[in-house]
Amino acid sequence: MAHNCPRIKTALGLHPQLAHVRHNELSLFESLLSEVDYVGEIGLDGSKDFKQHLNIQRRVFGKILSLVEKAGGRIMTVHSRGAVSDVLSMIEQYPNSGPVILHWFTGSQTQMRKALELGCWFSVGPKMFESKKGRELISELPLDRILLETDGPFAKRQNGIPYEPIDTLSLAGKLSETRGDLRIDYRSQIMENFRNLISYRTSRIS
Repeated sequence: MAHNCPRIKTALGLHPQLAHVRHNELSLFESLLSEVDYVGEIGLDGSKDFKQHLNIQRRVFGKILSLVEKAGGRIMTVHSRGAVSDVLSMIEQYPNSGPVILHWFTGSQTQMRKALELGCWFSVGPKMFESKKGRELISELPLDRILLETDGPFAKRQNGIPYEPIDTLSLAGKLSETRGDLRIDYRSQIMENFRNLISYRTSRIS
């Protein structure tokens, strides 16, 4: 569907909330991996509705990391709600699987520092700015490791309409307000971060 849309890139994923019912599709995942440069959303979900499936989530996540590492690495988007320590521990076991973007990160500052030691990036979206904890975390993240996301269609505005890619345009201003430094051109910085991230893909292909 996106073949003729150069600005749309496809990521191959298996969401942790679906792992317990779709784990039999790992062979399909493996067969398609060579066709993509991006993998996600993958990871673990230890929230109350899914923590009973953590064992099978770990098997799926571990298998995917192994496949990605064997394939030469990919840029990965990783879900870590309620399972940050486990996610970071598993990422550490596969150091050549490629750069990790921690989507909607909600861990502690200690876990954030550990993630940075592992070379992780962090994608922040509109919903993170709505909570005190989210704003505090955003203010602590290294500026050169921040990327933007919407998490649409799952994340929605107050009127129930899902966020769309265009909504990321307003986040540069929110970053400025949250971090309190009006001298920084946040939009340019985010674009530079993105270019630095995708340089991994370019260097791997070349």
